[in-house]
Amino acid sequence: MDSSDVLIYDTTLRDGTQGEQVNFSAEEKLRIAQRLDEIGFHYIEGGWPGSNPKDMRFFEMAKGMSFKHARLTAFGSTRKPYMKAATCPNIMALLEAETPSVAIFGKSWDLHLSDILNVSPDENLEMIRDSIEFLKSKGKEVIFDASIFSMDIRIIPVVRAR
Repeated sequence: MDSSDVLIYDTTLRDGTQGEQVNFSAEEKLRIAQRLDEIGFHYIEGGWPGSNPKDMRFFEMAKGMSFKHARLTAFGSTRKPYMKAATCPNIMALLEAETPSVAIFGKSWDLHLSDILNVSPDENLEMIRDSIEFLKSKGKEVIFDASIFSMDIRIIPVVRAR
């Protein structure tokens, strides 16, 4: 891959299923993933392992598949506040999916830090750093999603880390 390549990251299997009355079975998600791979997408976000049994079943079934073009990606959040990534259930679920890539989102708006997570900007940055570092130490390609990006807070400028 050349550094000027544009990589296509598809979120149909997670984000695309959040619409009203949209509900794919694990088998349907697998068939859609196969078609997205055939089309030539670079990344296919399979869902959020640990969030529901259907996504866990999808990732279990996908372990036996090989993709020609795409890297199957598990989606989740950074580690929970005030714990280590190595003991966080969210991070462990990402590893259990056994995908080559993982995408994690982290809060990047100070209002969310103070009013939702109740953490300092420094703890938030540590959550992001610790999560990325731990996942990379396990051989994962890590994609960071700066959730609700705002210029009011410092974030680690990681879009795609290997």
